[in-house]
Amino acid sequence: MAVLRASTPHNGGMSTLKETLQTDLTTAIRGRDQLTAATLRMALTAVTNEEVSGKSARTLSDAEVMGVLTKEAKKRREAATAFTDASRPELADRELAELSVLDRYLPEPLTAEEVGALVDAAVARLADEGVTGMPAMGRVMKEVSPQVAGRFDGGQLAAMVRAALA
Repeated sequence: MAVLRASTPHNGGMSTLKETLQTDLTTAIRGRDQLTAATLRMALTAVTNEEVSGKSARTLSDAEVMGVLTKEAKKRREAATAFTDASRPELADRELAELSVLDRYLPEPLTAEEVGALVDAAVARLADEGVTGMPAMGRVMKEVSPQVAGRFDGGQLAAMVRAALA
């Protein structure tokens, strides 16, 4: 049985996330890891689709590839929940297994407590400027969103900001 090794860049040390995904796909195929291979193929297809969408084709930056992977991970989470609710545990398990593969490439998620501290700090800063209540919602979101991008759900963030401003 083949041993899976960590990816090594082939371009003089300058590895991009997409190249890492492609290298890891090759390793998974050679190692006959069907789950990882299928998940990475899906992820690379999503990246390619994003690259060719719009008026002209382009190469995505690592941050944009990370955004695509985050969307794909969110789809897996939502599908697993839907399958669990529909009493289809075998399908939910497959989605969770794919999610675990994608999680290897995503940054460590933030906890609700960590995000709550960021929201509270932003609300306090704006309150010092005299901006309070729901009119501050947009400014708090604008300040906190970049700090939690890809590491915390935007809907949950908005709910936390609303609760902090209420």
